[in-house]
Amino acid sequence: MMSAAACAHGPGLQRLFDGAAPSRKHLPMQIAILETGAPSPPLAERFGRYDAMVARLLGEGFVTRSFDVRAGVLPGDPSAFAGMVITGSSAGVYDDLPWIAPLGSFLRAARGRTRIAGICFGHQIMAQAFGGQVVKSPKGWGIGLHEYRVQARAAWMDEAPALRVPAVHQDQVVALPPDARVLAGSDFTPYGMLAYGDDAMSIQLHPEFTPDFADALVAKLHGQKSLSDAQARDASVSLAGPNDLARVGGWIRAFLRG
Repeated sequence: MMSAAACAHGPGLQRLFDGAAPSRKHLPMQIAILETGAPSPPLAERFGRYDAMVARLLGEGFVTRSFDVRAGVLPGDPSAFAGMVITGSSAGVYDDLPWIAPLGSFLRAARGRTRIAGICFGHQIMAQAFGGQVVKSPKGWGIGLHEYRVQARAAWMDEAPALRVPAVHQDQVVALPPDARVLAGSDFTPYGMLAYGDDAMSIQLHPEFTPDFADALVAKLHGQKSLSDAQARDASVSLAGPNDLARVGGWIRAFLRG
C-alpha cells in the first residue's frame, strides 16, 4: 500500500481505470518524486508545491508518487519505479539535518536500480552522494534566467548549443564525482548539468519553475534583503526573456523514458 505520506499525480492514473485496460507499452511510467523542500505557504497557494511542478513538467505519459524526504519517507524499493526526480530545497547538502545523510545513502543504493534525475538541491545531493563536493559559493546568488553552454551531448538531448532556464541558488558543485560527465555549464556554474553513466543526470537550474514563480522568488528574496536592488531588477528583467523550459523538460522526459 502507498503510505499516507505519499500522493499520486498525473492524468494517466485515472485513465487506467476508465474503460478497457491499455496495453502494457502504453501504460504511463511510474516516477517517484523525492520532495526535499517546499515553497512558502503563500507561494505554494499561488503556484503549487514542488512535487506538483515536477509532475506538470513531466506531463502526459507519467504517473508520479511523492515522498516527503524531510519526514524520513523514501521509496522502499527504487526498482518499483521507472525513475526518480529529486526536487529543490532551501537546505544545503552540508546542513546537519536528520534526513540528508539517509537520502545520500538511499541514492547510492538506488544507482543501477532505476533512473535518477536531480534538480538544484537534487543536483547537489547527487554529486555529494556519488563522491563530489558542494559548498556555499563565494560567487553568491545565481538568480534569474541563466544560460549554460552545452559541452557534451547525451542520447536524450537534441542539438541545441545552449539552454536558458531559471536559476535560484547559492550552493554549487565544486568537485566532480569520479564518474560524472559535464553536459553543460557556464563561467558562473561550470558544473551546471551532469550525467552519471546512462541512468543518472542532474541540473542546477529549475526547468520546473515558470518565469512567474521564479520572479516571485526573486521578489521574496529581495524583500528579505538577500538580494540587492540591482540583483533583483536584473533577475526580473532576465526572466521576461526567451527561455528553454520546454526543451529541457523534453530532455528530462526523454532521459526518464530511457
